[in-house]
Amino acid sequence: MVGQIVRELETRILEASGAKEQRLPPERQLAPELGISRATLREAIQRLVARGLLETRRGSGVFIRAQPTSRGAAPWLQLISEQLPLREDTLEFRLIFECAAAQFAAQRAGAREIQAMGRIVERMERAVCAHDVDAEARADAEFHAVVATASHNLMLGHFYGSVMGQLRDHIADNTFAASRIRHNAHELALARLAQHRAIFEAIVHRDAPASFSAMHAHIAFVGKQFIGSFADDGLRTQTPARESR
Repeated sequence: MVGQIVRELETRILEASGAKEQRLPPERQLAPELGISRATLREAIQRLVARGLLETRRGSGVFIRAQPTSRGAAPWLQLISEQLPLREDTLEFRLIFECAAAQFAAQRAGAREIQAMGRIVERMERAVCAHDVDAEARADAEFHAVVATASHNLMLGHFYGSVMGQLRDHIADNTFAASRIRHNAHELALARLAQHRAIFEAIVHRDAPASFSAMHAHIAFVGKQFIGSFADDGLRTQTPARESR
């Protein structure tokens, strides 16, 4: 029961993304609305507080916490932007984590989660049309967060909330910063938009294999941009040999 309430609150948090500060309804209102006891609600809230998604303020209530920026991330996350092998390791990890999340989301996503994905894709399209790279990056990160939540796998959702959110923000910052200096930046943005649409459509149609493949194609595409950004910036001219393992 508590796990279900945690997922319900996660969906509300994701749908409220974009607001600088938002307060949850008081316990006496929210508990009956969810059909649970106030004790169960408190336990679910405490789990989300521990993950950094909510914060309690004495005398004021429970608030959705502002998403941490990459600048506030742990030092090892900062290294991802500086060392190509770490970027490659990150992309390999994402291929495992996010492709699985997309596959499960196609099987388990609820109507509200699908609606949230659709709204985010619409925001992404507006951002791309306006050449607003920062807005595109925010929508991109939010889309992947909803997919992770829609997987309805407690471990995937918890891991995304505790680690992957910061990591994706950091990756997005670097990806889109690199895109700004490319002569074909808008074409790349249109390609990313089409990839997110493909993921979304596969989830809508409950096509788990297509969801997995669409996510894999998107991350592989982003990976090529990461490798290219080093050459474009003159930071690296070739990929270092990786040890077999």
